[in-house]
Amino acid sequence: MLVAVLLRGEPWLTMVMTAVALAVAAIPEGLPAVVTVTLALGLHRLAKHKAIVKKLAAVETLGCTTVICTDKTGTLTVNQMTARALYACAHLFEVEGQGYSTRGRIVLDDSFKLSDLDAVLRCFSLCNDTHLRSGKVVGDPMEAALLVLATKGNLDPQNLRESMPRIAEIPFDAAHKYMATFHLVEGRVQVFVKGAPDVLIKLCTGWRDCEREALPEADWKAAFTAHNELLAKKGLRVLAGASRSLSEKEFDPAGDLFVYMEGLCFEGLVGLMDPPRPEVRDAIGLCHEAGIAVKMITGDQKVTAAAIAAELGISGDVLTGSELEALDDEQLAERIDALGVFARATPQQKVRIVRALKSREHVVAMTGDGVNDAPALKHADIGVAMGVNGTDVTREAATMVLTDDNFATIVRAVREGRTIYDNIVKFVRFQLSTNIGALLAVFTAPFLGLPLPFSPIQLLWVNIIMDGPPAMALGADPSQPGVMDVPPRARDERILSLRRIGNLTVYGITMVAGTLGILFWGMQHRSEQQALTLAFTTFVLFQVFNAFNARAETGTTFNRTFFHNRSLWLALIGVVVLQILVVHWPLMQQLFGTTALSGIDWILAVLVASSVLILEEMRKAVQRAWQRIFRS
Repeated sequence: MLVAVLLRGEPWLTMVMTAVALAVAAIPEGLPAVVTVTLALGLHRLAKHKAIVKKLAAVETLGCTTVICTDKTGTLTVNQMTARALYACAHLFEVEGQGYSTRGRIVLDDSFKLSDLDAVLRCFSLCNDTHLRSGKVVGDPMEAALLVLATKGNLDPQNLRESMPRIAEIPFDAAHKYMATFHLVEGRVQVFVKGAPDVLIKLCTGWRDCEREALPEADWKAAFTAHNELLAKKGLRVLAGASRSLSEKEFDPAGDLFVYMEGLCFEGLVGLMDPPRPEVRDAIGLCHEAGIAVKMITGDQKVTAAAIAAELGISGDVLTGSELEALDDEQLAERIDALGVFARATPQQKVRIVRALKSREHVVAMTGDGVNDAPALKHADIGVAMGVNGTDVTREAATMVLTDDNFATIVRAVREGRTIYDNIVKFVRFQLSTNIGALLAVFTAPFLGLPLPFSPIQLLWVNIIMDGPPAMALGADPSQPGVMDVPPRARDERILSLRRIGNLTVYGITMVAGTLGILFWGMQHRSEQQALTLAFTTFVLFQVFNAFNARAETGTTFNRTFFHNRSLWLALIGVVVLQILVVHWPLMQQLFGTTALSGIDWILAVLVASSVLILEEMRKAVQRAWQRIFRS
């Protein structure tokens, strides 16, 4: 090119300036700014959708997510427990009412009265740390539902707590799966326990039959087990209650309280419903369409977890915490893809689940709310903390905090992550195709006996002013249709694949052919200055139409989001207005070396420049038709 230009007699200074301008034009110097702005805009949009992302780069990582491991209570469900069934005195009672309102009743038949249920309701009221004040919960939602149940049974939990003061307790822990409280009443210590039915039944040697039916131990335990499974299959969370009475003398509050967890009397079962969030099933379905696996981790028993998973559309095998503990890391990794639900899982086991998934090259998002969930959130690629019911420790350990504790918000965040990556790709495609076109035009023109189509200042004008605003606006493009219809991209996927480089080269060649073609025509029918102005204007207009190519890589750009990016339209209108000023305003004409064009010249420039969009839309239409034929 240098030899050809020198043979044409171009001055050295012009060549040096052109070379510098080309060097500037060849480098997409706006990429760091666009990436930062795009990520920041995505972070802002996520915040409006109740997801606070603490690390800017994590916004883009969300788009790679292949697995979401989620808690059930409060994330998949509304976290508002309601007691639906009570099994006591060898009888199953229906419970009416909704939420934390005390309206409703325990449905009895003629052979029972409410006082028959005092013992089991007292157990659930006193083995309880929660308070219910004017319908508002201070504490655990599940325990609040138990207080409401007791109120429906004509008990006053507050009066009970005052008349039977607590003197010791065993807090709930996932290791032993129950909670126990000790109360002093008239020289005796009453022990009340609530927890997992399968655990408590092993600690019991008797049951409260309400003097109605005396059964051997094997029979009443079989009856409790059967009703536990019956309630669990309905998707209810089942809790068991048990009690024991000790003399004050044999009780040592400073000693090992676990020694009193034997010889208990089984009081009954309660089935609690925590309704799924209405939007969760659709969100899970969207994940499946997007190739993202959803795995539910819950403290519920296996039958309950399986029933809820089926209702929500979560597929895969169910594994309990004890079964998981029996697997080594390699065995867990081999099975992890087939597993959809982890029941009776502990926070410590969450870490093993994350490690197993990451060993299979998954990008994992993990939710958590308790202090013990922090290690799992740290190990996950995207740690998601609950902002409403989560602890400060989990929020500190997390990458993202949900201010509504909603699973659907995670899915929206994944969608936003994909959109952000797509917008970065749009910028790269737009900017590089322009650079390729400019470089090829300047390189090719001398070999065709044509003058350089752009002056140095015109090259800088195209690169900084004509390309800059549209490229930045592409970073704010809305999600394109079908963004969640494709599998997650690989985390190490290259932006510039061979196929993408080929497409960009075709765009560049189209711009070169159009620009040099109109320059050649102008040299025959116009003055040299008019021909160069026409070529310069045509190349600028190529960028206007090429911006629409950048918006849609596979589908048509004329989709329902065509007019949605107001920033892009304003940028493109601004580009056209500025180019009109460059061509027709005398002050700008002197600066850029341009001259006025006629209306016919402008129409010709628009028609030639639109070819880059028309040809690309034709190519994509043929490709879609071919794919439909191939699929059929």
